[in-house]
Amino acid sequence: MPFSTLGLSPAIQKSVAELGYDQPTEIQQKAIPIVLRGENLIAAAQTGTGKTASFVLPMLEMLSKGETQRKKRIRGLVLVPTRELAIQVEQNVQQYGKHLNLTSLAMYGGVDYAPQKQALIEGVDILVATPGRLIDLYGQHSVHFDEVEMLVLDEADRMLDMGFIEDINKILARLPENIQNLLFSATLSNPVRELARTAIDNPTEISIAKHSASKDSINQYMITVDKDKKSALLTHLLTERDWSQVLIFIGTKHGAAKLVSQLEKRGIAAEAIHSGRNQASRARVLDEFKAGTVKYLVATGVAARGIDIDDLPCVINYDLPFPADDYVHRIGRTGRAGSKGEAVSLVSRDDFKNLCMIESRLGHLIKRKTVEGFTPVKDVPISVLNYVPKHKRQPLES
Repeated sequence: MPFSTLGLSPAIQKSVAELGYDQPTEIQQKAIPIVLRGENLIAAAQTGTGKTASFVLPMLEMLSKGETQRKKRIRGLVLVPTRELAIQVEQNVQQYGKHLNLTSLAMYGGVDYAPQKQALIEGVDILVATPGRLIDLYGQHSVHFDEVEMLVLDEADRMLDMGFIEDINKILARLPENIQNLLFSATLSNPVRELARTAIDNPTEISIAKHSASKDSINQYMITVDKDKKSALLTHLLTERDWSQVLIFIGTKHGAAKLVSQLEKRGIAAEAIHSGRNQASRARVLDEFKAGTVKYLVATGVAARGIDIDDLPCVINYDLPFPADDYVHRIGRTGRAGSKGEAVSLVSRDDFKNLCMIESRLGHLIKRKTVEGFTPVKDVPISVLNYVPKHKRQPLES
């Protein structure tokens, strides 16, 4: 099925073709016609499935038929959890809409208000924003919502995990009635469904999350190792393997800084991206990684939102994530757009519970390997595929 069958204008099809996209992904095939019909939508889709284009392309199509009427107004609003993702999605808007006469803006915290206020003065067609900064500028009367036609809640589960529900509800309460609402989430958990119930009237629902949890394009495996040998094992892998670039996930910002320092002492140049760095530093490092001038990037899970590289060859989980769905999101950074990818997890005995939850989520065991010289003293038990966290277990009947 080519893009020409989805109801998109020649201008948008031209932009898509120039980016090298031949066939729409599954989520794009399902979502774009629904959005173009003006229906509300709830979609479960993981990173790497083409999710962003599935709402940006039809949004561009719908909004290309009009223009912002007054100053400080917007017509399309995309809410995202992090500044990096705001930048990434807005860049996608620019790329897909390069042959259209539409304006866009990424709005996020951690930077000066003035440039964002200035950009809003003449009105913006599509605003991609983090909830906190949007509420701030709304309170300063720098943006008004009365011309909004479409709302997208992107990565809704992550926004809820990060505590944005109050800001989201404030925004929803101020939007016009009868606008088109779209919600995209890696998982349709109970909190996400509750948000959808209050925010979206009579939606169509689609889900490809389970299908994409273990993509054939990603070679997943784990290497068992004692916790105190992880750093040395990582150094060995980066030295011995022929990876042109690697994204390394770690649990905390302090851990990220420490790991970069350890690698540098062993002659391996790496950069870190985490919430402790200012926005200018994060943006610089992200741009350099995307450009290929940074080979190894150590990132916390939240900070890595917005890293979108079609041919990233390898992702390493230095620390296993929690909750389990974050694992699927992380490995989805590789094996994108038809490329092959490698997803490696360094797993010690301390990671056993997380490993059980991840493999239960995947529905299969992850292939295990050991590396000579790093065989663990403390064995990692074989996982329990039907593992249930203690707080979710049903009490035994007496």
